[in-house]
Amino acid sequence: MKVVHDCLGEMELNVPPKRVVSLAPSVTDALFFLGAGERVVGRSAFCWRPPEAEQLPVVSSYTKVRWDLLEALQPELVFTTTAVQREANQALRERGYNVWPVPLPNTPLGIIENLGLVAAFMGLDASEPQAELAGRYLRLRDRFSGLTYYFEFDLGGPITIGRASYVAAALAHLGMKNAVGRPEAYYPPSGPPPADVDLFIYEPKRIKNRQAQLAAAQRRAEELGLADVPRVVTEGDALAHFGPRFFDYLEAVAGEIEKVAGR
Repeated sequence: MKVVHDCLGEMELNVPPKRVVSLAPSVTDALFFLGAGERVVGRSAFCWRPPEAEQLPVVSSYTKVRWDLLEALQPELVFTTTAVQREANQALRERGYNVWPVPLPNTPLGIIENLGLVAAFMGLDASEPQAELAGRYLRLRDRFSGLTYYFEFDLGGPITIGRASYVAAALAHLGMKNAVGRPEAYYPPSGPPPADVDLFIYEPKRIKNRQAQLAAAQRRAEELGLADVPRVVTEGDALAHFGPRFFDYLEAVAGEIEKVAGR
């Protein structure tokens, strides 16, 4: 079957493919979520969801590909994402691989839409899992109406979120207001947040030492003048993940907000 990508051009693809490499954690999550995990033959170093994916050969980081291993795996299709993998996408295509970048979503509904895109390439029907995820998301609507929050990721340095981020869209869906949101999706904070913040949500680095994560959150709260503000600390690489299991993490964060904010 002939398929055409707007940026990468035309490619000839067997649909559905029997051998797939996923270099995007969100897509690896989606493939297993859809029951197509047995067709995944390689992954990126960051594809650790679900646990079964960790048994697969590591073909790349986000940007650097082990070309010899990829050639040996002989994938019919390589899934990637956009933004940081732009150059890797071009390199894969130039070497003759069928590559399809699944876009970075701007809202959680985009995560559900991407699930349908992956399913379409795999010859699967995603309507039931999409409806299930949408229902779970809708049940969170306006759960914390009126709360003002400040959010940060630790991505080797602090990054906060603007209005184009799917995380900001999810928290707005919960009824919450971003204290500092700019139009773009992600950016380094330029100063402390306003004084009227009701909640600090912090996503630390993904490490196994929970006490170290909580200590990092405490230090950052003190730096920002938020030490006395109620705080939710994720386990790392949770809300930063835009595969179907994002909704598990969002529900968990909602549960923690309920505890610390008394709602």
